[in-house]
Amino acid sequence: MSLKTASSAGATVLPSGKDSGADIGDWRPEDETFWETTGKRIAYRNLWISIPALLCGFAVWGMWGIITVQMMNLGYPFSQAELFTLTAIAGLAGATMRIPASFLIRLSGGRNTIFLTTAMLLAPAIGTGIVLQHPEWPLWSFQLMALWSGVGGGNFASSMSNISSFFPKRLQGTGLGLNAGLGNFGVTTMQIVIPLVMTVNIFGSFGGEPMTLLKESGWIFGAIPPGTPTWIQNAGFAWVLSLVPLSILCWFGMNNLKTVSPAIGGTIPAFLKITWLYTLSFIPAGIGLYLYLPKPSGLGVLNMWLAMPLIIVSTLMVLKVTAFGPMKENVAKQFAIFSNKHTWSLTILYIVTFGSFIGFSMALPLAMKVIFGVSHVPNAAGVMQHTLNNPNAPAVLAYAWIGPFVGAAIRPVGGWIADKVGGSIVTQAISAVMVLASVAVGYVMLLAYNSATPEQYFFAFMALFVVLFAASGIGNGSTFRTIGVIFDRQQAGPVLGWTSAIAAYGAFIAPVVIGAQIKAGTPQNAMYGFAIFYALCLVLNWWFYLRAGAEIKNP
Repeated sequence: MSLKTASSAGATVLPSGKDSGADIGDWRPEDETFWETTGKRIAYRNLWISIPALLCGFAVWGMWGIITVQMMNLGYPFSQAELFTLTAIAGLAGATMRIPASFLIRLSGGRNTIFLTTAMLLAPAIGTGIVLQHPEWPLWSFQLMALWSGVGGGNFASSMSNISSFFPKRLQGTGLGLNAGLGNFGVTTMQIVIPLVMTVNIFGSFGGEPMTLLKESGWIFGAIPPGTPTWIQNAGFAWVLSLVPLSILCWFGMNNLKTVSPAIGGTIPAFLKITWLYTLSFIPAGIGLYLYLPKPSGLGVLNMWLAMPLIIVSTLMVLKVTAFGPMKENVAKQFAIFSNKHTWSLTILYIVTFGSFIGFSMALPLAMKVIFGVSHVPNAAGVMQHTLNNPNAPAVLAYAWIGPFVGAAIRPVGGWIADKVGGSIVTQAISAVMVLASVAVGYVMLLAYNSATPEQYFFAFMALFVVLFAASGIGNGSTFRTIGVIFDRQQAGPVLGWTSAIAAYGAFIAPVVIGAQIKAGTPQNAMYGFAIFYALCLVLNWWFYLRAGAEIKNP
């Protein structure tokens, strides 16, 4: 067997399994001998570094779901609707940044991309910590930090595209399930760690002064009473402690596969391409948000269903128009996936699974606070009021982590089951479960939002949401398994990136829809709407992959 040399660094991979340098020129995971003697060790090393890097990306992206709850507890001068908007902005930015992120591995290499995008998380983490120390600052300053946190959401697309290149097809479900499932623990980790670090003066005088809770808060072990000092700024600052060593680990422990990324052009050009594409994605996201957000932050001339496709299409067009040199050809290859109908069917199905997981993770903590932290009683005119503090309210931050934890923990199981029985049959089963659970949780929300003692419905609410999270977690693994079966190796990575990007808009949709329905006094309608969508996707999945005359039968 001849040796293949990586052009940019002179690195080689020998048949004995000894590789030198960051760039690998010989990569044949479908060759069982190569896999056992060389590939497995390298693939799993990259995977085990990728997982905590992705975990921190999820944590920084999703942290506004917890931060907004504590902002309410500390009396920041923003309305419930404005707080839901902060969470939605972070969700939209992360989803939009996944579109260029799905191109990064081919253009810049896995090691270069994962290192730089992990290091980039330091900016929103530090910036958020600074802004949170100033509740008197205008709303747009908080919105800017939420937008910047989207860097963490974008990292998922590049991470999954990268890991898919390292594993043979027979292990795609397992490899991607581990990366995504354990990476998704960033949501749970964030929901546990942030309430904890806000109770401790971690950084001494460098970390700023505490604020005093006006309302009851909580953490994993229970309630935290009003009057307790709280360092809310640690919700951002604390991630520096993990991001710095992780960035170093990515740089020295990961690899670029030259078979996937043949035209990196060197480290500095790779970094410039990553920075350029990520910067470009902020432009359509910022313009779209300006048109969507109400005054004084924006113009308020577009609703969500117009703003979101406008942002997606304009992001794609910006990327296509601004591509230059070798990027132009590579971006064109990436765009080839749009001519395949299965790209679109699997994008919709992935919205059911990952879109639900991340959307509910973002929206649920604040929704729990608004629904169960208030006694819903009529005034003298018989009109229901939703402002009276509920003294028996559950400590939201003590429970918010449970659903995302279950969804992330079970995701590798979904990939493993799909490897055994087929991806689409698993997707069909979990979609049916999600239809029923969504209707049930909507009914419980209806009862709670019309009760003076909503806490009596809390555990039914939590149990049903745990079912939703578990089903979405299993479906995450099964959908990725289906993509790995249907698409060849060259297209699987871009398709994984694209589907994850569009599904991530669930992090924008869920807070907006649930927040709007709570404001309208009908929170149950949000869940009934999700149930209808899941039912339609049942039919879609059956038509494309399970019916007798399906073009591709999976299983």
